[in-house]
Amino acid sequence: MTPPRLALNLFWRTFALLALLLAAGVLAWQQTFKALEAEPKALEAAQQLAGLVNLSRVALSSTDAINRVAVVKSIARSEAVSVEVAEATDRWLPYENSPFAQRLRKELVSRLGPQTVLASGLNGVPGLWVRFDVGPDQFWLQTNPAPLQANFSSNWWWIAIALGASLLGAAAIARLINQPLRELSIAASRIREGEYDSRLDESTLTSEIREVNMGFNRMARELAKMEEDRSVMLAGISHDLRTPLARLRLEAEMSVNDEQARTYIAQDIDQLDAIINKFMDYARPSELQLQALNLRELVEREAQGFRDPQQIVISVRLSAALRIWTDPTELGRILLNLFENARRYGHHGDEPARVDVTAEADSAWVLLTVRDHGPGVPPDKLSKLTTPFYRGDTARTAATGAGLGLAIVEKSVQRLGAHLRLSNADDSGFVAQLRLKRASV
Repeated sequence: MTPPRLALNLFWRTFALLALLLAAGVLAWQQTFKALEAEPKALEAAQQLAGLVNLSRVALSSTDAINRVAVVKSIARSEAVSVEVAEATDRWLPYENSPFAQRLRKELVSRLGPQTVLASGLNGVPGLWVRFDVGPDQFWLQTNPAPLQANFSSNWWWIAIALGASLLGAAAIARLINQPLRELSIAASRIREGEYDSRLDESTLTSEIREVNMGFNRMARELAKMEEDRSVMLAGISHDLRTPLARLRLEAEMSVNDEQARTYIAQDIDQLDAIINKFMDYARPSELQLQALNLRELVEREAQGFRDPQQIVISVRLSAALRIWTDPTELGRILLNLFENARRYGHHGDEPARVDVTAEADSAWVLLTVRDHGPGVPPDKLSKLTTPFYRGDTARTAATGAGLGLAIVEKSVQRLGAHLRLSNADDSGFVAQLRLKRASV
């Protein structure tokens, strides 16, 4: 199954969901407060404007037409309010159509009469303009809309603070929720790597997490005991089997006169001993000691163990300056089993197996390729080759063995934190590719 392109860990997933929830809550409450505040603000603004208009109307209606000019001029001296005579040629802009403006307009009309007009600009002059009647005449009252806007404007700085606090709260909550799961994940990873001494807190206040931790610790203790028992059992089996094998070898050398029969018995004993070694290699735990080592030297050292040109010919084409982070014992075990696998199965007829060892490197990784020129493996069986005791087709199982070679390779690769890929070459042959971490020169 192909992994998703965007994969978030549990912390960021929880944080994102909580952040969205809290941010939506803040904005929803802000809009709610805004809607609840609209009507009282509109009533207050309408009352203030109606009061100014009524004062102006009283002042203008109590004077004759000649003295009204003086009254208009005296009102114009105020910085906050001015009055102008309405003309038929006036060009005015309608006031905004927000819920607040609609409520304000409705209140002014109800207080000042149906002929009242609310405008946001008059003859190119911006402001809050109210047209009202004084008898047969009409006038414009101008006032500064800033106080109205300031009273009703949203406090975005408060919203920013609330959102910031919500994000911090979401991060804290997500961390508290996911910390036990993170500890469980780390402990499980250590168990997978063979460290059975990992323990989780059994005194936590959350009952579900406490039960999970207690179950995990119990499982870790049982696995540690099973691993200890298995090590003791394998050591005993190895000792108990090798002692009679040694006696059989000695008895064959001393008592069997037929040279060919003695040779066959020795080969069978060597094969049994090799199978025991395979079992021990697969089962024994390994403590890694990662070092920056020369790759070509490691490969050549393991290749020297296959010196019979009648069975296998290994060609090593690696840069002398290529270095990797690895454990020499584990990588040696990997190479030994790959070479042995090629020696047994990577030949055609009576010809020796030919093995090519090459590598490609970038700044962070080294791709080590071990390829033989044998018959290859059926594609439907490639994924099963690392299964313990599994055997492929007869073309690659002509020789006897424990069926653990590639299983040991995969297990050692996992211990190193590397990656293994098995495939067939395009022009016949079996290919094993190891992706190893590169070390700086």
